[in-house]
Amino acid sequence: MFHEPVVNRLSYVFMVNGINITRSFGDLQVLKGINIDIHAGEILSIVGASGAGKTTLLQILGTLDKPTGGSICINGIDLSTLNDRQLAQFRNKHIGFVFQFHQLLPEFTALENVMMPALIAGTSRTSAMARSNELLGFLGLSHRTHHKPSQLSGGEKQRVAVARALINDPAVVFADEPSGNLDSHNQEELQVLFRRLREDFHQTFVIVTHDAHLATLSDRVVHMRDGLIVEG
Repeated sequence: MFHEPVVNRLSYVFMVNGINITRSFGDLQVLKGINIDIHAGEILSIVGASGAGKTTLLQILGTLDKPTGGSICINGIDLSTLNDRQLAQFRNKHIGFVFQFHQLLPEFTALENVMMPALIAGTSRTSAMARSNELLGFLGLSHRTHHKPSQLSGGEKQRVAVARALINDPAVVFADEPSGNLDSHNQEELQVLFRRLREDFHQTFVIVTHDAHLATLSDRVVHMRDGLIVEG
């Protein structure tokens, strides 16, 4: 059984700390020694040309992949000390994800999609439903809770995905091209939403994006090239 220390996210200057992160696939070295510190409550964007290693870095920081070398701490916990089961539990409780294509389960309603991570974490159905309704209401989707993804607009799907990412009150949310599949109006709404969530919930966001406007609204922009951070 994994017993993690009690952590106050605001007590850590750095929500995410990565030291000399490398990732190789055979002879191809995608990440070549990344050092990155992300402050609690910060909105950080990672930008760079295709092939720079942005998504690979995001996946490693988000525990979806493991580095070839280096170390990562999130919310004061060294991820290298966790086995695969403990890492899955940590990911479910402390990390939220928002993807470009939403990754909503088509057979479930918006409410059921948002509830899913909470139910996996062992939250009672009553509590999970109450929290999901609260988040969907906060995001302006109270009237869409019982609609399935096929009945939602692109912007609504993305807001459902954001609610799902927030359901377990994660330490950090990782977003991979979150505005890439949205029209300009919904891109603007998403940008405002991230800042609102940071102000209201002290949420930390790490965003991989090609959206120059979204990047400029971040607190800090990190530029990557050829597997290295070259600026920021």
